[in-house]
Amino acid sequence: MKSFFRVSSLAVAGLFAASAAQAETLTIVSWGGAYTKSQIEAYHKPYIKKTGITINSEDYSGGLAEVKAQVEAGNVTWDLVDLELSDVVRGCDEGLLEELPLDGLPPAPDGTPAIKDFLPGTLHECGIATIIWSTIYAYDKGKFPNGGPTTMADFFDTKKFPGKRGMRKGPKPNLEMALMGDGVPADKVYEVLSTPAGVDRAFAVLDSIRDDVLWWEAGAQPPQMLADGEVAMTTAYNGRIFNAVATENKPFEIVWDGQVWDLDLWGIPKGSKNKAAAIEFIKYSTGTQRLADQAAWISYGPARASSIPLIGKHAEAGVEMGPQMPTAPANFKNALQNDFEWWADHQDELNERFAAWLAK
Repeated sequence: MKSFFRVSSLAVAGLFAASAAQAETLTIVSWGGAYTKSQIEAYHKPYIKKTGITINSEDYSGGLAEVKAQVEAGNVTWDLVDLELSDVVRGCDEGLLEELPLDGLPPAPDGTPAIKDFLPGTLHECGIATIIWSTIYAYDKGKFPNGGPTTMADFFDTKKFPGKRGMRKGPKPNLEMALMGDGVPADKVYEVLSTPAGVDRAFAVLDSIRDDVLWWEAGAQPPQMLADGEVAMTTAYNGRIFNAVATENKPFEIVWDGQVWDLDLWGIPKGSKNKAAAIEFIKYSTGTQRLADQAAWISYGPARASSIPLIGKHAEAGVEMGPQMPTAPANFKNALQNDFEWWADHQDELNERFAAWLAK
């Protein structure tokens, strides 16, 4: 999913008619790369065509720091932000996000109310989910001609599978993966992490490969690191690796064992000058067909049940997308859901500890 560089996107700027020049403008912030492209194709372009509203697309690297800075300064320039669930929960609790009306979301094509059609846990008072995605790890098949890694434990075994590792620069979800790599069952990970000894254990596992790790911050970096031969394997957002394989023909393989899955949701920063227009965009972009259309561009699962049967082939590569989703049965055998409440409670202290550990 995710990209570090801010851009004023588009190319879609040329898509709206001259008469739209005076129309309302929305600034929508997301993670860049193949993920933002999927949103542009499925949401932005048809919405611009339908309404004439200008959409400025910007990229960020996640978290609430920029949202908080804008809200506290009383100068909110972002109208809509694609957020991880733990950030929605925390941002709502801290008064950084607007509360959203759930009753105006479009029903499913068969009339099922949206609140029943969205998958469990995907609607929040300050966030409306669009996708289910996961952090996995992937490797370059050329680095392991005799057979590559298959388990989370293999990622941390640099003797059996030598080579540099890429990891996201932060505690989440490295701590979860470290514990699963050390033999902790997925359903016990947060129980273990809730103890000082468990946190120490996770950092000890990270210590064991520390000298072999290259850290990444933007979602576009892991596939590039693999392609450039900087790392033999790396954690990554599953959609980024899929995109590299399907559209760039890269020799990468996803290891689904121990995947940590999560949601991304739309949130509106408190004090957005275009709140009403942002809500209308949310309603449009979370309709059944729109979410299914996004799945034609990237391998993230739609947040609505009615969208799932409409998933077809990739819009450019022609690959059947259903089996590529994190929630496909073959991929979901040993999966861990990110515990958003746990992270909302522990994010600050673990960010500090991770930064101190990294600086040693």
